[in-house]
Amino acid sequence: MLPVFVLCIIAAVIIGLIAGKPFWQRRKRAQITSKAFPKAWRSIIQKRVPYFRKMPSDLQLQLKKHIQVFLAEKKFIGCNGVVINDDIRVTIAAQACLLLLNRKTDFYPKLKRILVYPRAFVKSHQSANPDGVHFFQNSILAGESWEQGTVVLSWQDTISGAHLPDDGHNVVIHEFAHQLDQENGSANGAPRLARNQSLRKWADVLSEEFAILNTQMANGEPSIFDYYGASNPAEFFAVASEVFFEKPHDLKRFHPKLYEQLSAYYMVNPVIW
Repeated sequence: MLPVFVLCIIAAVIIGLIAGKPFWQRRKRAQITSKAFPKAWRSIIQKRVPYFRKMPSDLQLQLKKHIQVFLAEKKFIGCNGVVINDDIRVTIAAQACLLLLNRKTDFYPKLKRILVYPRAFVKSHQSANPDGVHFFQNSILAGESWEQGTVVLSWQDTISGAHLPDDGHNVVIHEFAHQLDQENGSANGAPRLARNQSLRKWADVLSEEFAILNTQMANGEPSIFDYYGASNPAEFFAVASEVFFEKPHDLKRFHPKLYEQLSAYYMVNPVIW
């Protein structure tokens, strides 16, 4: 057994390392963002992410710095023949970092890797019928967000979602909204809110809007939201986030209370972009 004073020294070192991590992390990130943003990366953003050109110059600069940190810290893995290159990395990072503007962020702290498939992929999962009989069911997905530090994306759906910046569908925004939702536990539609936001108000507004979407779906009525958002509160938050960034004028016009909550959460006002 180690002497008590040795154990105390070891404990002190561990505590010091833990306490010092934010400082060294901030310093490392500052070094990363002090470097010039590569011209090739800017060309990729302008080609793949057209709404970048609409953003105010200060947000463009902030987004580029976020992209630099994101690409330095996250690992990209190609699946089913995908070869990871800067086109893939920058296109995904630009859309993921759009959700981090104007607010204190730790750059998706749980996220370690992004898996990229060439197109929509098949996921097999076990289900059970009312009689308790278990069976496997296949689903075709464009993206997934895992609590264990992984986001899975279809490259084909990623570029099509970015290419049409005003259709309300963006798989990267959707899955990274889930990542934000998962920062304080399982995705449930209640992410860690800004300090000036009321959790009660958030819950009331999103619950009301979620119920409206379910009614619209049941009656076959049109909605600016994809019916997939009626699946559960977590999916509604992700779908609403897509609409907030891609169809902000419609969202503010038809769902002003929801727009107000999302604007306060994301700390941006895309209506004026």
